[in-house]
Amino acid sequence: MSAKIGVVVVSDRASRGEYDDRGGPALRACLDEFLTSPHEAITRIIPDEEALVRETLIDLVDNQGCSLVVTTGGTGPARRDVTVEATLAVIHKPMPGFGELMRKVSLEKVPTAILSRQEAGIRFPEGGGPGGLIVNLPGSPKAIRECLIAVFPAIPYCVDLIEGPFLETDPAVVKAFRPKKK
Repeated sequence: MSAKIGVVVVSDRASRGEYDDRGGPALRACLDEFLTSPHEAITRIIPDEEALVRETLIDLVDNQGCSLVVTTGGTGPARRDVTVEATLAVIHKPMPGFGELMRKVSLEKVPTAILSRQEAGIRFPEGGGPGGLIVNLPGSPKAIRECLIAVFPAIPYCVDLIEGPFLETDPAVVKAFRPKKK
């Protein structure tokens, strides 16, 4: 069975077709490179509207069965950057280590990374069933890869713990951490 992964691009201009989205394709390319297990990306390109971001995240986890939802965009300090607020409103368990590590990695590259508000957390569907890990990434394709490759070693085990499908990675690219069986 193929794992379902939500890819959410939060951008007013991309959602209106004013420019070609580069974040979604960059994110899907990373997932295809990192994962060797079957997976299907369910992509949404939506404007920076908090209620719509919340609805989209809930739909992807609760109705579409996504065990992982990765967003790009809306993590900065601007008034319209609301992805983080929407994520925090729908998760049940914050996972602050993801955001901390992403900011650390980004700060090694660019001093303005301190302005980024990446977050992550677990949502459990209202009707029961496996949970979904939601991870907020920045909007630039380069930053998407840098942040995602930093946190991806923990993602497959996290998905295991919330009863999602087994995600296998290409160890030549990113080695997933799983505790050794006794």
